[in-house]
Amino acid sequence: MAWYKRKQEGIQTSTSEKKEAPEGVWHQCTKCHHKTTVKEIAENLFVCTSCGNHERIGSHAYFHIIFDNGKYKEMFENIAAIDSLNFVDQKPYADRLVDARKKTGLVDAISVAHGKVHKNDFVIAAMDFDFIGGSMGSVMGEKIARAIDYCIEHHAAFMIISKSGGARMMESAYSLMQMAKTSAKLTQLAEAKLPYISFMTDPTTGGVTASFAMLGDFNIAEPGALIGFAGPRIVMETIKVKELPQGFQRAESLLDHGFLDFIVNRKNLREKLSDILILFKNLQQKD
Repeated sequence: MAWYKRKQEGIQTSTSEKKEAPEGVWHQCTKCHHKTTVKEIAENLFVCTSCGNHERIGSHAYFHIIFDNGKYKEMFENIAAIDSLNFVDQKPYADRLVDARKKTGLVDAISVAHGKVHKNDFVIAAMDFDFIGGSMGSVMGEKIARAIDYCIEHHAAFMIISKSGGARMMESAYSLMQMAKTSAKLTQLAEAKLPYISFMTDPTTGGVTASFAMLGDFNIAEPGALIGFAGPRIVMETIKVKELPQGFQRAESLLDHGFLDFIVNRKNLREKLSDILILFKNLQQKD
């Protein structure tokens, strides 16, 4: 009757004897919920081995994937946002900045790095969604502008990796000004006959989509990325419908409607970028 007594009294295993998996060992896909080890998913560049879902990764992860031997030099790290408007919603903007920096270890929502892709000079400005939703503020606009100036001076190609919820409302009109500022700087890059590649990842929305994200010589995206101006919920409320077409605002739908040049799997990204850079170099030599 030992089993009966055990059932009545409850499991007697002491807390110290319980075996639990340590944190950070397992990863569950956000789409299909397939479980795998963190080591395995990292080796697969955080692409689900079951359904191919591209999990969100940060700017430095992209730098390691794209640049030759994972080597790069980060630039403009000293530029940081300030709360010039003393903006307060649920809490002060100044506190949000402090919390975001502690959480991510980043200065702002975008990082810029210079390196080489198959020995071609390349500058990348990549966003981090974990930093206040990858929102576009004055720092983002300034870093992109300085990155473009650097590209023109050093005759390097430029890419922006977008992952953003849009403009940073805590900076009010200052954030919206970055749409015009970055678009004007990209015109200077075009006049210098240097390539600009816009790489859209999940999600790319709001003022980012309405400005530099859609201005690339090549507009490319990761599979399944949400790309649009307003999010699906806002669209449904605006046009008064209960549901949207399947795949609405996803990269595959945008490709079908001519908004993207191609979709690229993360594992093939470096090689695709190399092909684009070689193409532009050949065209420049002909000129």
